[in-house]
Amino acid sequence: MAITADDIRREVKEKNVTFLRLMFSDIAGTMKNVEIPATDEQLDKVLSNKAMFDGSSIEGFVRINESDMYLYPDLNTWTVFPWGGENGAVAGLICDIYTAQGEPFAGDPRGNLKRALRHMEEVGFKSFNLGPEPEFFLFKMDEQGNPTLEVNDKGGYFDLAPTDLADNTRREIVNVLTKMGFEVEASHHEVAVGQHEIDFKYSDVLQACDHIQIFKLVVKTIARKHGLYATFMAKPKFGINGSGMHCNMSLFDADGKNAFFDPEDPNGMQLSQNAYYFLGGLMEHAYNYTAIVNPTVNSYKRLVPGYEAPVYIAWAGQNRSPLIRVPASRGMGTRLELRSVDPTANPYLALAVLLESGLDGIENKIEAPAPIESNIYVMSEEERKAAGIRDLPSTLHNAVKALQEDEVVKAALGDHIYPNFVEAKRMEWALSLIHISERAG
Repeated sequence: MAITADDIRREVKEKNVTFLRLMFSDIAGTMKNVEIPATDEQLDKVLSNKAMFDGSSIEGFVRINESDMYLYPDLNTWTVFPWGGENGAVAGLICDIYTAQGEPFAGDPRGNLKRALRHMEEVGFKSFNLGPEPEFFLFKMDEQGNPTLEVNDKGGYFDLAPTDLADNTRREIVNVLTKMGFEVEASHHEVAVGQHEIDFKYSDVLQACDHIQIFKLVVKTIARKHGLYATFMAKPKFGINGSGMHCNMSLFDADGKNAFFDPEDPNGMQLSQNAYYFLGGLMEHAYNYTAIVNPTVNSYKRLVPGYEAPVYIAWAGQNRSPLIRVPASRGMGTRLELRSVDPTANPYLALAVLLESGLDGIENKIEAPAPIESNIYVMSEEERKAAGIRDLPSTLHNAVKALQEDEVVKAALGDHIYPNFVEAKRMEWALSLIHISERAG
């Protein structure tokens, strides 16, 4: 049920909301916000799309002479945070960004995903669903409140207390998310010590990306309450698994049916022709969109053999070593799981390029290669080459070069976001080259 302005005004009074966060994401995927008092006057301004901010202060947005920008709140993202204080509660709205001329801002990642969704509708589909699986680490903090690299448990995959000493922290995160309307499906300790995963139910991709951003805020807030530091860095610690954010994707048609499911599939996998074409598009552009789904220098410390992260461009059914797999669920649950994405990715940009890559597969009938059901990790380089299996980019530098060669991925980012993203990543790579390790030889 859609949330109305009157619903928001009523909740502000009933729940003693005294401050309102107007939230949006920059190109890097960092959540930003303008916080205002929740007075009647300010609330009226927000709900009539008249709240402004200085866009020139946000990296990659606009120049100083174009700084005035408007925040248009999506009322369906209204949430009252389940923490507060004696000064009242804090609520939030996720906003789209508009120019002073009342036009959608081309540099807004959320607005860019909406553009991709309009293309999806033109192709003939009604919705694009996403079920994300974000992982994170919990580290202890020192006496000054600074994060350390000391984990707070010795747990392993699916371990529980007392081995998993972060059990109470994770449980409170789940409770807070549930109060905020998330449908949490599972939470557990991950493979590496100090590593955790919380999965929430799939939803329309725009809502799912909003949830990812709010999820990160909740995890960091509750972790700090317990004296811990939460990080979504892809590879924060040497010698153990890094953190991924597997993305389970499916298209639905105008009749509400899963467009990836076909019980009459002659290949026996119960996938539709559109699913195979979408898969073909994901495979075709995989090397080139890696810079978007793995956007940091550190991301490529995770994408190495031996730590369960995908390294090779291939797909399969149950085999978990390729880049893309098809989970066993069928019917409405039929989906494709991309396993390379890590949680440092801007979810709005990542899903825009994944959707456009898949749609390119459908529109241009790109055939998916044969599935690889054997363990790719134990194949020799010659065996992988004979099977047509390519490696993913090994560095951010190589990934950005590949991005610049793909017109579909570039178009999915748009004329504003694409050059600003590339410039930011070139600077990040250049800084990494002059960094000197503090470790002695």
